Amino acid sequence: MTLAADDIAHWQSWTGRSESRSERLDPEALRRFAAAIGEPLDVQSHFPSLGHWGCFLPVAEDDGIGPDGHPKRGGFLPPVSLPRRMFAAGELRFEADLIPGEEATRQSRILDVTHKSGRSGELILVEVEHAIAQQGMNRIVERQTIVYREAGATTPPVIAAEGIGRDADILWQPNAVHLFRFSAVTFNSHRIHYDLPYATGEEQYPGLVVHGPFTAARLFGLAREAGRLSRFTFRAQAPIFAGQPVRLRKSAEGVEAIRADGATAMAATFEYYP
Repeated sequence: MTLAADDIAHWQSWTGRSESRSERLDPEALRRFAAAIGEPLDVQSHFPSLGHWGCFLPVAEDDGIGPDGHPKRGGFLPPVSLPRRMFAAGELRFEADLIPGEEATRQSRILDVTHKSGRSGELILVEVEHAIAQQGMNRIVERQTIVYREAGATTPPVIAAEGIGRDADILWQPNAVHLFRFSAVTFNSHRIHYDLPYATGEEQYPGLVVHGPFTAARLFGLAREAGRLSRFTFRAQAPIFAGQPVRLRKSAEGVEAIRADGATAMAATFEYYP
């Protein structure tokens, strides 16, 4: 597939677009997010790891949903025609704690739209910045990388390997119920996370796909055990599928999620407040 230069230029014209959304950070919504990622439900004293992802959720009407379950292309994000899209990486700075129950405003801006071509074919990378403010000050500034790509070939199944675990690893085995709950609390209707016939037949995965943000939240939870984070950066490297064990562990660079076959599914780095 070769993208037309006019189409690429049209999508790149989205650079600089912005939107603003305000809402009260509902403690019950945060409690549901905490439950979905396996953290304490007392969100007043323990704000859920990356719990702001359960807020400021896009709401599309029934006729605004595409065949993959995502909202149809266009609007704030460019209407990229490549069929697959994923939240591939993020960089977050934590200026201050978010306050459950208080009004918050999220200012969003398209920073860049880039065209690349690689082994997996044509790619469009959209860089988005979100700044969440409460009581007149920014508390979280987040940069997200959203990747649009071609459908590609069938993704092979993950074959478990021996001897990839360590005693200190956290063994995590997300199943279909875990994925459904995370989809629910983030209002994510992408069918690869709950519709097995679609995931295997249409998008050619070997099983239900674990949300990248779900894995990122679990890694954030591991990183924060030793202190309050001022920065957290993650990048997805390989998909994780429901029903298979994943090892969450500390690494020389930060924290990482290791699949059953030994592949690094996601790696993250972080910094603590002094």
